[in-house]
Amino acid sequence: MKKPKLSFWQIWNLSFGFLGVQIGYSLQNSNTSTIFESLGADVSQLSYFWLAAPIAGLIIQPIVGLFSDETWTRLGRRIPFILGGAVISAVALALMPNASLLLTLAPLAMGACILLFMDLSFNVTMQPFRALVADMLDDSQKTKGYVVQTFLINLGAVAGAVLPLILTRFGVSEEAVPGQVSEHIAWSYYIGGAILLLTVLVTTFRTREYPPEEFARYNDETPEEMREKTSFVELIRHTPKVMLQLGVVQFFSWAALFLMWTYLKSAITGVAVNHQTGELLSEGEVQTWVGVLNGIYPIPACIASFFLTGVASRWGNKPVYALCLLSGAAGFAGLCFTSDQYALMLPMVGIGIAWAGILAMPYSILSRAVEARRMGVYMGIFNFTITIPQIIVGLTGGVIVEHLFGSSASAMIGLAAAFMFLAAISVLFVRDR
Repeated sequence: MKKPKLSFWQIWNLSFGFLGVQIGYSLQNSNTSTIFESLGADVSQLSYFWLAAPIAGLIIQPIVGLFSDETWTRLGRRIPFILGGAVISAVALALMPNASLLLTLAPLAMGACILLFMDLSFNVTMQPFRALVADMLDDSQKTKGYVVQTFLINLGAVAGAVLPLILTRFGVSEEAVPGQVSEHIAWSYYIGGAILLLTVLVTTFRTREYPPEEFARYNDETPEEMREKTSFVELIRHTPKVMLQLGVVQFFSWAALFLMWTYLKSAITGVAVNHQTGELLSEGEVQTWVGVLNGIYPIPACIASFFLTGVASRWGNKPVYALCLLSGAAGFAGLCFTSDQYALMLPMVGIGIAWAGILAMPYSILSRAVEARRMGVYMGIFNFTITIPQIIVGLTGGVIVEHLFGSSASAMIGLAAAFMFLAAISVLFVRDR
C-alpha cells in the first residue's frame, strides 16, 4: 500500500512547529556571542561556547531518534518528543538573558550551563521533525515535504533575527549595561520562547501520525518487524553508503556556517560603516546589524525553496545541491570585500541560496535510502555530519584565528568560503538513486 497523498496544509502542519523552534535557534545564532561577551568572554573564547550546540546534537539526536522509532503512543511516534522538548526550550530561552543575575559570582559558567540546557532541548524538539516528514509522506511527496519544512525554518530564522530590531522600533532599549544583556535581546528571547511553544502545539494537535499497523502496511512490514530492536552498533555497521558520501558534503558546508555564526559580528566590527555618514557603526549598532544580516539570508532561502522541488525534479537533486553551495561560497567571499552596511546584504543572498539547499537536498536524498522503521535513528546519526564539523571548528577556531590569522575574524569568513566551495565539489561524489 502507498501512503495517502497529503494536502499542502497537512504537509504545512507537519513542520509548523519547526517555525517556532527556528525562531529560538535564530535568536541564539544571532546573539550568543554578544551575550557571552557581555558576561566577560573575549573573541578567542567564543568558539568554545558555541560548542554547546553541536555537542548537544551529537549526543541527543541519535538517542531521540532511536527512542522515537520504538515509541508508539496515543499522541503518536514523534509528537511526544517534539512537545516535551518545546516546553523545556521555552523555559531555557527565558533563563538565558538572566544568566548574570542567576549566578553573579560565575556568570560565564551559568551562561554556558543554560546554553547547553537550551541546545539539548532544541535538539529533542528538532530531531523528530525530520523523521516525521519521512514517516508521513510517500516518496513522491518527500522533496515537497522537506522544501516546505525549509521554507518554515527560514521564515523562523528571519523572524528570530529581526525580532530585536523590531523591538527597538517600539522603543525597547538596545543599550546594554556592563555585565548584563540589553533589554531588546532579553525581550526577544521571552517572545521567541512563547512563539516556539504555540507553534509546536499547532503541530501536536493538527497532525495525526499513523498507528503501528497502518504504518507497517504502508512500508510492507509487519507490526512485529516495526517493533524489532537493533543495537546501535549494528545500526552504525549498516549505515547506508549514501549517508557517508553526504557526510563529506555536510562536513564542509556546516563548518562554513559555523564560522559565519561565530565570527560574523567580530568580522564586521570596526569595518562596517553607516551607509549615509560613512562612519563606523557603534558596538550596539553592529550587534543589531548582525541580527539584520542573519535575517537576510533566510529570505532568499525562502524564495529558493519555492523553486527547489520543480528544478530538482527536472535536473536532479545533485546539480541543484551543488549550485546552491557554489552560491554560498561566492557569498562568503563577498563578505570579505564589503564594508557598507547595506552592501553587506548582497553576499547574504548567495549564502541564503546555499542554506536552502543544505536544509532540503540531503534529507530528500537520504530519506529514500533508509528503512522506514529506522528513519528516526538514522536521521539522528546523520546529525553527526552536522555536529562533528562544528565541534572540530569550535575546538580549533580559537587557535586558527589567533595564531594563523593574527586574530582576524574576517580571515575566518574567507576560510568559510573555501569550505563551502569544497562542499560543492563533494556533491559530485554522492550516489543519488
